[in-house]
Amino acid sequence: MIDTKKQALYTVFIVIGSLLIIYDLTGENENVYLKVGGLLLLMIGLYNSTKQWAKDNPKDDQDTPEDEQ
Repeated sequence: MIDTKKQALYTVFIVIGSLLIIYDLTGENENVYLKVGGLLLLMIGLYNSTKQWAKDNPKDDQDTPEDEQ
C-alpha cells in the first residue's frame, strides 16, 4: 500500500532541494551552505522515495518462460 503522506513529504524534499541548488547556481555569490543543504534535502528525498517505491513494487523472483532464452 502506498503511503501518500510520506511520498508527498519526500517529493517536497526533492523539490525544495532542487530549488535551493538551482537558486544558488543562478546567483552571483556562491553560498556553500545553500548547496550543501539543497543537496542533502535532494538526496534524503530521493533515497526515501526509492525505498518506498521498491517496497511498493516487489520484484518477482520466479523464473518465467520468457526469461529462459
